[in-house]
Amino acid sequence: MTSPCIICVAITGSVPQQAHNPAVPITVAEQVESTHAAFEAGASIAHCHVRMDDGTPTSDPDRFALLMEGISKHCPGMIIQLSTGGRSGAGRERGGMLPLRPDMASLSVGSNNFPTRVYENPPELVDWLSSEMRTYDVMPEIEAFDLSHIHQAVRMYNEGLLGKKLYVQFVMGVKNAMPVDKDVFDYYVKTMQRLAPDAPWCAAGIGPGQILVNEWAIAAGGHTRTGLEDNLRLDKSTLAPSNAALVQRAVDLCEKYERPVATWQQARQILDRPLRNA
Repeated sequence: MTSPCIICVAITGSVPQQAHNPAVPITVAEQVESTHAAFEAGASIAHCHVRMDDGTPTSDPDRFALLMEGISKHCPGMIIQLSTGGRSGAGRERGGMLPLRPDMASLSVGSNNFPTRVYENPPELVDWLSSEMRTYDVMPEIEAFDLSHIHQAVRMYNEGLLGKKLYVQFVMGVKNAMPVDKDVFDYYVKTMQRLAPDAPWCAAGIGPGQILVNEWAIAAGGHTRTGLEDNLRLDKSTLAPSNAALVQRAVDLCEKYERPVATWQQARQILDRPLRNA
C-alpha cells in the first residue's frame, strides 16, 4: 500500500488537564510549542481547542486567532482545524471562530451520549454551522460518533451542504457512544466505500483504544488521529510525554504497513485544501 496517510494531532481538547498529564498544552504558547513538535514528528493536521489560562474550555475567537497565528508561523503549511465542539460553548457560540477562515473545522451532524451528558447537535445548529463553513470556505471534518452520522453526512454532502469535499472521521471509544470494536470499524469502512467511495476518511480512538484504531485505520488505507486530547498514556503505566510521542507511534505504524506519512503538501492535495495565499 503506497497511499500517504494523513496524521491529525488533537493537541488539547476540552477535558484533559495538566493535573492528569503535565504534557497537556493549555496556554496558546504551550499549544504552539506542542504542535510544532508534533508537526516535525509527522502530523499534517492540527485539531485545535482553546482554553482559558486556568484550563477552562472556551470558544473565544480571539484565542483561536492567536493560536492560528502561532501555528501558521511555526508550522508553515500545516492544516489548521478548529473545533466547534459542544464542551467549549453553547449554540452559535460554537461557530464564532469560523470567520477566521481556518482550513478546516470539526462538525458533528447528530447527537449522542457522552460519559455524563448528552452531546446535543440539533439539526438547526448543524445546518447553521455547515452554512457558516461554506460562507468562509472552511472544510468540515465530520465527526461520526454513530453510524447514523455517516449516513447524515453523506446526505448533506449530496445536497451540497458540506462544500466540495466530504471527509468523515470515525470516533470510537467515547463512553456511552460507539465502542472500539473491529467489526463496527470494518462496517464503517464498508459504509463509506458504498455510499461515498471517493471520499477520504479518518479514524480516532479514545483512551487505550487510540493505538488500536490508529492501526486499524492505517492498515485499511484510511487516515488517523492521535494526540493528548484523546489519550494521555503510552500504556497503562506510562504517561505520554508529548503529543509528538503519540504522533511517532502512528508514524511507526505507517512504517509497519509500508505507508508513507503524508507531508503537509500531500495532505492538502488529498483534501483539496490549497494554501490561502497560494
